[in-house]
Amino acid sequence: MPSKKILITGATGYIGRRLTHRLLENGSYELRLMVRNRRKVQVAVADEVEIAEGSTFDQPSLAKALAEVDTAFYLIHSMGTDSDYRDLDRESAENFRKACIAAGVRRIVYLGGLGVKETASKHLLSRIETGEVLSAEPDKIQVIWLRAGIIIGSGSASFEIVRNLAQKLPVMITPRWVRTKTQPIAIRDVLSYLEKSIALDYDKDLVVDIGTEKLSFQEMMKQAAEVMGLKRFLIPVPVLSPRLSSYWLILFTPIPYRLASALVEGLKSETVLQNDHASKYYPSIKPLSFTESVEKANNALEQNQVLSRWCDSSGEKACDIKDFDDPSGAVLRDVRVVPYGNGETAKDVFESACELGGPKGWYKYNIFWKIRGFLDKVTGGYGLNRGRRLNRELRVGDALDFWKVADIREGKRLLLYAQMKLPGQAWLEFDCQPEQLVQTAHFIPRGILGRAYWYSIVPIHNLVFDDLARTVVRSSKMLSGQAGEKV
Repeated sequence: MPSKKILITGATGYIGRRLTHRLLENGSYELRLMVRNRRKVQVAVADEVEIAEGSTFDQPSLAKALAEVDTAFYLIHSMGTDSDYRDLDRESAENFRKACIAAGVRRIVYLGGLGVKETASKHLLSRIETGEVLSAEPDKIQVIWLRAGIIIGSGSASFEIVRNLAQKLPVMITPRWVRTKTQPIAIRDVLSYLEKSIALDYDKDLVVDIGTEKLSFQEMMKQAAEVMGLKRFLIPVPVLSPRLSSYWLILFTPIPYRLASALVEGLKSETVLQNDHASKYYPSIKPLSFTESVEKANNALEQNQVLSRWCDSSGEKACDIKDFDDPSGAVLRDVRVVPYGNGETAKDVFESACELGGPKGWYKYNIFWKIRGFLDKVTGGYGLNRGRRLNRELRVGDALDFWKVADIREGKRLLLYAQMKLPGQAWLEFDCQPEQLVQTAHFIPRGILGRAYWYSIVPIHNLVFDDLARTVVRSSKMLSGQAGEKV
């Protein structure tokens, strides 16, 4: 009997990457990934799956992606702030449902959020509306609608908030919303429910709420701290507004204001299970407790085994990177050329550049990078403390502090696209040639303000970029030595 063909949308996002690996390990299905940029699919995975490049807003590419598909996972969510994002979410879901029906898809599996319409935040309401749109024609296609609250796993936004706050703040002043109840769930269990939904023996639409014990954010903070061997004190106050709370989160966590605001807004109302369908229809899944989830997520971080992060994909235009990997149109540039003279190779220098940022920082003038990151964070950007997924490995689409990896050519080129708040567009390129490193900062200014910004920071560039290029080359010697010792 031929294996079923499964389509995963949002396949380069936090959930999508992990579900792809889970189903490949299962080995029972043919996988097709629908992505907006095929270069964001990991090289190791690309050889084992079909890749369909397209969008839910492009009918021909959507029809092609759904051809001969048995089950389609809809893992597309918006966390945007544009006033029309809810309309776009509904349009995307409508297009997807119609295309699935036309293609003869048997089942759609959708992962949404817990909550009820009467009290849901704007973003949670959009998730609910998406589920309703996908389920609008039950006589033509079946929808399994899974609903999860806070997802706990290495790299998830919720876990990074909890972990960072618990580690950095021994005493916390907490607003009223931290006492609102929710039901968290481990990423491992989310993937189990998604996987089991493919072969679920049920032929009607089904809404399945998934989660573990009821906990407040305050209780989660205390329990997470205990798992990490820390004791934390939370002092409740009634005066911290959601806006102030969001600023409080961005100062101590890697989460930008846009996402922090959405999460805080979502925590203002209860997000708890509304049905027992998880235990009824998925009896073999025994969800981990919250503390077990935190322990597993911590272990993955400590072992440097983070498969995906919350910032892998988003509604932001720079998420796709596809149209941001060519800085040839830049009108302003800072070029630094550093020759290799003591046995360094292009491969060593490339690997040295790939270790930048995160816990390692940006070398001698790291303080300037930190100041720039702080200014970016308080103005609603990602900031420097977004960090990176792994200490050494990078892939196209990875976040690297306030940069995104726009292009990688192994041993030759690393191109970073700036996601910081700027009056223009910027890139940082490391071109590892056979005998020299050519490091270039590219900038396309937006009007007079953009040019003024560039020229005002030229003195800092002279310090920072010169040191950066030279230190990348110098540090490559250590990598070369380490490689020699291993041999």
